[in-house]
Amino acid sequence: MRITTNGVTLYYEVEGKGPALILLHGNGEDHTIFDRAVFYLRQRFTVYSLDSRGHGESSPVQEYHYQDMVDDLAGFIRKLGIERPAICGASDGAIVGLMFASQHPDSLSALIACGANTRPETLKGLGVALMRMGRPESKDPKVRMMLTEPHITAEDLGRITVPVTVVAGSRDCVRRSDTEFIASSVQRGEVVIMHRADHTSYIVHSTRVVDPIFRALGMDVDGLQLSLGS
Repeated sequence: MRITTNGVTLYYEVEGKGPALILLHGNGEDHTIFDRAVFYLRQRFTVYSLDSRGHGESSPVQEYHYQDMVDDLAGFIRKLGIERPAICGASDGAIVGLMFASQHPDSLSALIACGANTRPETLKGLGVALMRMGRPESKDPKVRMMLTEPHITAEDLGRITVPVTVVAGSRDCVRRSDTEFIASSVQRGEVVIMHRADHTSYIVHSTRVVDPIFRALGMDVDGLQLSLGS
């Protein structure tokens, strides 16, 4: 399905029934990274899987800014009339989730922020990775956004009133200090570390993210069809 808001057309899929849960993917990905998790999530939630602007089947754009994605999300929720959804965001999606929750504190029920960073410099090994890509500042606007954004402050995080579960891999590229900074700066924060996981291995085509989502939202995984795997 498609919806036009904030000057772009966004592609999304919706499955299941129950409380609303919006899934936001990371940089250079699309909604299909959650495909295995959605099988379980849709058994308890109405799951909205969204392609960010310039990703997947959503409208192409010339440049990328997290604030534009926040505004896209606000329009998406408003146009579809979704009341106080929970959000689970991965990497860029987690950044968007944090910024949205700060700017729209009464619009969500909860936030699960997986692999979020508050500043570009809190990504370990970013320089090495960027060197391997050549000169991304002139080639890839998605990477340029990662080089220059976000700039989320303790004051920004302090405006978030909903419960926030900050998830990170034990081998995440986000510095642990930044993960803990996010959790300690929001009004109700908790850190969950996924063992033997990197930045997104517990999310991309994986079911491991289901457990922290269910726990964050006060749901029990018991009774789900089939057992959770990798």
